[in-house]
Amino acid sequence: MSKKHFLLVLICVFSWCEAQKNFQKHPDSLKRKSYEYLDDKIYELRNDSARSSVYMFEYLRKAKFEKNYKEIINGYQNLLHESPHSMRLIYADSMIYTAKKTNDKALIGSAYLSKGIVYYLLKKQNNALDNFITADSYISQTTDKYLIYKLKYHIALVKYYLGYYDEAISLLRECTFYFKSENSRAYLNSLHSLGLCYNRLGNYGLCSQTNALGLVECEKLDIREMEVYFIHSQGINDFFQKNYASAIKSIESSIEELKEKKDFGNESVGYFYIGKSYWEVRQYEKALPYFEKVDQLFNARGYLRTDQREMYEVLIKYYKNQENRDLQLYYIDQLLKADKVLNETFKYLVGKINKEYNTQELMFEKQSLKNELVSKNFKYSVLTGFTSLLFLSFVVLTYRYYKNRKIYRQKFDEQMLQISASENKTKQRQKIEKPVLSDINPETVSLILNQLEKFEIDKKFLEKDWSLSKLSAAFKSNPTYLSSIIRHYKEKGFTEYINDLKIDYVMSLLYNDKLVRNYTNKALAAEVGFSSTQRFVKAFKSKTGMPTFFFIEQIKRKG
Repeated sequence: MSKKHFLLVLICVFSWCEAQKNFQKHPDSLKRKSYEYLDDKIYELRNDSARSSVYMFEYLRKAKFEKNYKEIINGYQNLLHESPHSMRLIYADSMIYTAKKTNDKALIGSAYLSKGIVYYLLKKQNNALDNFITADSYISQTTDKYLIYKLKYHIALVKYYLGYYDEAISLLRECTFYFKSENSRAYLNSLHSLGLCYNRLGNYGLCSQTNALGLVECEKLDIREMEVYFIHSQGINDFFQKNYASAIKSIESSIEELKEKKDFGNESVGYFYIGKSYWEVRQYEKALPYFEKVDQLFNARGYLRTDQREMYEVLIKYYKNQENRDLQLYYIDQLLKADKVLNETFKYLVGKINKEYNTQELMFEKQSLKNELVSKNFKYSVLTGFTSLLFLSFVVLTYRYYKNRKIYRQKFDEQMLQISASENKTKQRQKIEKPVLSDINPETVSLILNQLEKFEIDKKFLEKDWSLSKLSAAFKSNPTYLSSIIRHYKEKGFTEYINDLKIDYVMSLLYNDKLVRNYTNKALAAEVGFSSTQRFVKAFKSKTGMPTFFFIEQIKRKG
């Protein structure tokens, strides 16, 4: 944190503390006011934190005095929304601590979701996702639809950031449909994010339609503060359609409002695409200041999207042609720093980053520049070791990535052969000759094997919560006989037998139904009767040797 930034945080915290002190001096006139009255005043004064804080702290004091845990959580949430960024995580932790006292899964899940949102706004994606996953473990056990869709929306944002655009679109379409009649602001947020995904997939026409709809809905719903996001999104979309003048105009018109909202992520992305627009029309001197602003925000906030990485490659080549060794070396250093940040955030995606300027070239060029400039600055003496370490880390991660992909691909091909054989009916059911079970009557064995065959043909295995005792009761047998026969003739334990039938079915479903390929793991788990998403994911990998996302990705490529 820079000295200037540190001082700003101190000023914010000091101001907030002063507001709390002022509250202590406040007369008793608010003590008998209702939560509804205090909440209305907080909303009315939402743009004046000094005055609204009086009502927020009274709200929290009242709730604590009454030991009303639900209202205590609401009190902390009010403070979280209006407090400086440096204090929001503190209030989020207070929400979680209070919620856990209630044992109410919706309240606990909501508290973790709030903490995840704070991290997301700070662009700390890994921490955000950790809290979203914890929130899901509670919210998924409730019937609170608003919380369920609120969580889906934020999971979609993470998927968008990671580049899983198809999965993000699937979730955002659900959110758009639900929030349209439930929450206008959430509806517009979902619509905006949907447009961003269409842009990243190259569907620029649909992105433009979505942005146009968003602007119409902003006016219709009288939520004008959201218009800036659709204008910003359309400006970026114009860039990809090579309407550079329009792109510059739209994005520039949105920057000041984004800065007021302290939305440094969209501010940074806006600078990047203004710079790229000028670069495309060869106005390099106009582009450079915008690229410098992206770099300044990266240094101050540590935030950079994968598409912005290209900027450093462009600047390295530019200053190389200008024979400006100092800036060339600076931007090489920044590119290495950017790769380190991106690799930490996208460990399993590192192999997908399209690097025009690979690490090996950076090592060689950086060493050469170090030798040229060593007389100017001794700091480059440690450059080789650092670059070598970074390169080694990159090689290890890349090796592991491609090794796993190769194994998954082999497993996928094996599964495709089995599915194709089954679809073409070349693989016939046949009873494998096995030694007779000496301790069970042959007629009983034959009866149970026939029942198992009918059980499989009728797809009864798709029902939830099959247990050995439940199935044996359905067969009018006993668990010991059934378990022995399955283990002997199917060469599996009971649980593995049921799970494998479900996984074979879901693979066939994905193979034949394009719509199902857009399902989430949770939806697929429900489709084939797994009691939890985690069990489904584990069973799928155990049976196929690959994760679900890889199988679906390969199926989509096959068309």
